[in-house]
Amino acid sequence: MSTFEPPAGEVRATVARALAEDLGPLGDITAALVPSEARAVADVVARDDGVIAGTACASEVFAQLDGHVDVEWLVRDGGQVGPGTTIGHVVGPLRSVLTGERTALNFLCHLSGVATATRRFVVAAGEKIRVLDTRKTLPGLRALEKAAVRAGGGANHRGSLSDFVLLKDNHLAGIGITEAVRRAQSQWPGRTVEVECDRLAQVDEAVRAGASMVLLDNMTTDEVRECVALVRGSADRSVVVEVSGGVTLENVRAYADTGADAISTSVITQSAPALDIGFDIRFDIAMKEGS
Repeated sequence: MSTFEPPAGEVRATVARALAEDLGPLGDITAALVPSEARAVADVVARDDGVIAGTACASEVFAQLDGHVDVEWLVRDGGQVGPGTTIGHVVGPLRSVLTGERTALNFLCHLSGVATATRRFVVAAGEKIRVLDTRKTLPGLRALEKAAVRAGGGANHRGSLSDFVLLKDNHLAGIGITEAVRRAQSQWPGRTVEVECDRLAQVDEAVRAGASMVLLDNMTTDEVRECVALVRGSADRSVVVEVSGGVTLENVRAYADTGADAISTSVITQSAPALDIGFDIRFDIAMKEGS
């Protein structure tokens, strides 16, 4: 399995839910009108520039529907495509090909959109900094979307609330940074502890308290640069500096030039537009092979 693919169990479970939703209690009553012996060849074709992700999910759709459908991918997850690029072929009984078309495309278009949005941020940011996702994902699709982020060249922030401690302003309201970091390290020894900061004094306190990471929230590039200098001049220079909030394609390079280690953005998952991908069935072949 490549690093771009989500866990196989997540793929199977998510696809099963999607198919159950689409098939309903009676199954595909329209495809049932098609002759059972008819076969089809469908070309999966990109209609726009982008990065592919979600092929494992699309393959799983047809695997769960009909073991007689064969799927061949010419472009794997992480591959760049342009308008007219043939991504893959789906061959098998026409009924099953028709039934799985929409669900397969829903996964492909959405996840490729995430990968494409990520790649644009990665290219715009340059090689000095990592682009991270967030937990702002569609419920039930997090593992798939985070795999798509990797396909786009980005990296993953925590996948769940169990991964590491992230102390945000609402957590700190009644505790304070120093005490919160102490409690976190006492209760969860060895776990990463990150503190959200919106001003320099908080960064200083977080570093002195022993935080592993600081998240600079909605700061200007000048403010970020000042915070980076503070961290790099501290006793523990290994503290990771993450920038979040207000980062766009237009200003991400400026933030990358501050010396921060990572930039996180929800735009690459929560707001990613779907990549336009077509499913072109060769009806002449379908009817000829079905005759």
